[in-house]
Amino acid sequence: MASGGGWRGYAVCAGVVVVVLATTGVWNPFPKLWSWIDRSEPIAPGAAKWQAKLGGTPRSVAIADDAVIVEYRTSVEAYGAGAGVRLWESDADWSAVAGSGPNAVVVTGRLLTKGYQVLDPHTGTVRRADTTATAVWTYTNAILDLHCGDAGCELTAWDPRGGDPLWRVPSPSPGFVLDGDNPDLPGTRPLTGSQIDDQIAGPAPMPALLGLPDDDQVKIVDTAAGRLVQTVEQGTRQRVAVAGGRLLTVTGRARDGTCYYRVVATDPPSNDPVWQRDVNLRTADDGSGCRQDRDPVGGGDVVLGVDPVGRQVLIAAHDGRELWHGVEGERVLAVDDRYAVLRDADGSTARGRSLARGGAGWRRSIGAGAQAALTPYAAVLVEPKAGRVTAIGPGSGAVLAEVRTTGKPYATGPGGLVLVSGRDLAYVPFAVDRAG
Repeated sequence: MASGGGWRGYAVCAGVVVVVLATTGVWNPFPKLWSWIDRSEPIAPGAAKWQAKLGGTPRSVAIADDAVIVEYRTSVEAYGAGAGVRLWESDADWSAVAGSGPNAVVVTGRLLTKGYQVLDPHTGTVRRADTTATAVWTYTNAILDLHCGDAGCELTAWDPRGGDPLWRVPSPSPGFVLDGDNPDLPGTRPLTGSQIDDQIAGPAPMPALLGLPDDDQVKIVDTAAGRLVQTVEQGTRQRVAVAGGRLLTVTGRARDGTCYYRVVATDPPSNDPVWQRDVNLRTADDGSGCRQDRDPVGGGDVVLGVDPVGRQVLIAAHDGRELWHGVEGERVLAVDDRYAVLRDADGSTARGRSLARGGAGWRRSIGAGAQAALTPYAAVLVEPKAGRVTAIGPGSGAVLAEVRTTGKPYATGPGGLVLVSGRDLAYVPFAVDRAG
């Protein structure tokens, strides 16, 4: 008993000594001990070029040129895509990428604080700063910001790396606050899945027309001319969206226990219809009394609808052309303004389709519950039950990367795919020789 008590006494003394040495900075074994306990398993074994342990769970991940930008709740940091070396870190409540390739920048800001900063993605240095903007939108070819004061608001467009405005548009103050990065505007929303991050495609080009919400009105801005061209009213059973350089007004009418929808496309400032058709753009939930509370699914010049018998249809927003009309059971897994990823009626096959050329493209067997996303660089397929993520050339069907993984796809760039699992991030390079 005495011997056992002595050993316990020595252990307590040793523990006290270690704590004292650690707190005084003389010697601290705890970080190494914790790193040994907290070792990460590979989330993309055999495929990842590198994997990094993050400082927290990321809110978003984006690729800016050859840097991987990770956004947390109160900070943002960058890793080099080549070796996974951390490049810089900055305090911020939100971040977004604008520009593309060497022209890319990182835009950051604080919640409930006016202004933003434009950072170099490789060094984190400030290229331009603003102290009065309330909201910022980021695109591959522009940064838009909104400034509001007692006399009204002003929308300003900037080149991502430029220091002089491209144009300014005066606008009345909106009926509610637009703040932070990329607040929703009347347009289209991407079609992805729960196992794929909504922002995987990264920034899109600035559309030809923008809609600024203002209570029951929408202000339409021509971004090429830099001027306000129209103000439209939005009824209680209407949804206004901007797509393909057209203003789409969706009107729902309740009759015979269901809702019937009419879509009218105009070319602002004219109110004359460019095209119109009876189609459900899925802007309302069933049983909502035809009250529409969300934007149509699509991308660029393409919107996804459902015909009166429940078959899905893809429509060119610019001229109303039918780009694809499915048979019963066929579904669109992902769509942008160039391609669509379609699922066959039996759910066993995914296929790509070029919306410009029409006709069938690549085909691939998929498991139950497969999801997809389209990005400028790859069509990304996720098969949750198989634990497999595949990146495919959206036009050619060539396999750019295929990996068994527990990670969720968060971002793509010209050279690879980013996967995140908890606090682990992995970069999977594409097979460049098979890209297309």
